[in-house]
Amino acid sequence: MPVPEWLPGRRAKDAAASNDAAMWTKCPKCNEVLYRRDLAANLFVCSRCGYHFRMGAYDRIVSIADGDFTEIGQDVLPSDPLGWSDKKTYPAKLKSDAERSGLSESVVCGFATIGGFPVALGVMDFHFRGGTMGQVTGERITMLLEEARRRRVPCVMFAASGGARMEEGMLALMQMAKTTAAVTRFMEDGNFFLMVLTDPTTGGVSASFAFQADVIVAESKAMIGFAGRRVIEQTIRQRLPDQFQTAEFLLEKGAIDMVVDRRKLKEALVRLLEYTRREQ
Repeated sequence: MPVPEWLPGRRAKDAAASNDAAMWTKCPKCNEVLYRRDLAANLFVCSRCGYHFRMGAYDRIVSIADGDFTEIGQDVLPSDPLGWSDKKTYPAKLKSDAERSGLSESVVCGFATIGGFPVALGVMDFHFRGGTMGQVTGERITMLLEEARRRRVPCVMFAASGGARMEEGMLALMQMAKTTAAVTRFMEDGNFFLMVLTDPTTGGVSASFAFQADVIVAESKAMIGFAGRRVIEQTIRQRLPDQFQTAEFLLEKGAIDMVVDRRKLKEALVRLLEYTRREQ
């Protein structure tokens, strides 16, 4: 059957429309249509309403570090300890997420300088398995803290997580204790631990190392908590406040120390690192 004359033209038109659409995105809060390059230049913050889009790990590192980042732990890779399989096997899920995110796990760890201060830097990424914490996530975070402890430099961590990774079962839950112990050893030696909570920080991460820091900073309007709002309301049979589990709500209740707009975050981190130098 011959190809209709209009089909090649239609395909070219659809491809052009697809490429054009890929250059734009809509803010989920105010519906403003944003040019992706401008959005990236504004650190993925809506220029109209200030909504903070979720940020990839390497974009985050570029925005925070001075341009010198040496990654560690990238050779520690996830396996399939339980032989998990539902609609897709666990290795297939990992491969799909790696292709989409450009990461090999939900956390990137390494060493850099922030405002001239040497630091250990760990950044979780929600784009890989929802930022869930599995064996490798816990191992990389522990490696970072142990090496930072050896070098005696502050550790700055960015959390973004949906909790423990179900495909690794109890082995994933054990990472809560593992990372908590690593933070405890790090801080007992007098080292400074600074945590930045981003949207979302929930589940096992929020119940372990995310709330152990000397100073806990959160990005504006970040969702932070343990269980989901609906689960809590069904359990206690009460309606929760509208701002419940937002960064601003936690600041009001004294659970965190600061809420900072992402565009001013590096400045705030440098100021906090300066305070630690003065104390020394």
